[in-house]
Amino acid sequence: MASQRNNSSSKRSYSFLGPVGTFTELALAQVAEAKGAVHRPVSHVQEAIDDVLSGRSVRAVIPVENSVEGAVTATLDALAATDEIRIYGEYLVPVTFNLVARAGVKLDDVVRIATHPVAYAQARKWLLEKLPNHVHIQASSTAAAAADLLAEAPIADAAIAAATITNHYKLRVLAKNIGENKNAQTRFIQIGRAGKVPERTGRDKTSVIVELPSDVPGALLAMLEQFAARGVNLSRIESRPIGDRLGRYRFNVDVEGHLHDAAVAEALMGLHRFSPKVTFLGSYPRADRGKSEHEGNNSTAEFKSAEAWLKSLG
Repeated sequence: MASQRNNSSSKRSYSFLGPVGTFTELALAQVAEAKGAVHRPVSHVQEAIDDVLSGRSVRAVIPVENSVEGAVTATLDALAATDEIRIYGEYLVPVTFNLVARAGVKLDDVVRIATHPVAYAQARKWLLEKLPNHVHIQASSTAAAAADLLAEAPIADAAIAAATITNHYKLRVLAKNIGENKNAQTRFIQIGRAGKVPERTGRDKTSVIVELPSDVPGALLAMLEQFAARGVNLSRIESRPIGDRLGRYRFNVDVEGHLHDAAVAEALMGLHRFSPKVTFLGSYPRADRGKSEHEGNNSTAEFKSAEAWLKSLG
C-alpha cells in the first residue's frame, strides 16, 4: 500500500538525467505517456532508478548507449544491482552539438569552452581547427555548461551543448553542428518497476544480464550458442566486471525479439539452465521499428508444430 500511495502522490512524475536542456530530456519528449506529467531532473542514473523504486516517479528515462562512445557504464552497472527494474521502451536521439555564448560574444572572443567530456571529444577536431588556442573546462553536462554562461561570473566564454539549448536559455549560436560524427546517436531507455511485459509487436527487443557459470575455455561460446541455436540475433553484447574479484564478468545482452516469441523464450530457458544468474530486463518495442525475425526454422509457428508433433508420439 505504501508504494501505491507514493505513486499516487507523484502525480505521474517522470525522472530524467538533467538538468533541463540535456539530450535525455529530448528522449523523454518522445515518451507519449509522459506528456502532461511532471518531468523531474536528476543528477545521476542511480538517482533516477531510486526515484522509480521508491515510487517518487512512475518511470524514468536514462541513457544506455552512444553510437560513438559506446555503452554508458553507469547505467549498465546500476541495472545489474537490482532485479526490480524493467525496460519498457527505447528511444534514439540524434546527437548534434552547437557552440553557444552570451549575447555580444563573438567567435574570436572565445578561449574558455565549457562542456561535458563526451561532447568535447566529439567536437575537438572542429575546435582545434577553428579555435586552436582554446581551453576546455569540464562540466557535469552540456546543459549545465550552457546555464553557467548566464551566471554573474561565468567560468567560460562559450559552451558546447545540444542544438535545442537556446529553447531554454537566452544564448546565441556561434557555430552549428560542430560534432565530428554527423550521424551520432544516443540510445535511451524508459525504465519502471517490474511489471507486465509490453505486448509483442513483431518489432521488439529483449534485454538480459548474464553471468558465466565458470571461467573455463568455451564458457562465453556456450552462452552465445543458446541464442545461435534458435536463430536469435544479438544486437548488442557488453561485458562489465562483476567486482568481487579479477577475471569475473557479467554480460549485458540485447537480442532481437520478444519474450513471447518461442525462440527467445527457449533461449532464455537455456540461459537459466546454463547460468547461475540471469536478470531479465524486459521486452519492449524497438526504436528503429525493424522487424524481429528469427533465422532458420525458428518461428513461433514452427516451434508449436514441433511441440504438437512431439506430443503425438505418445
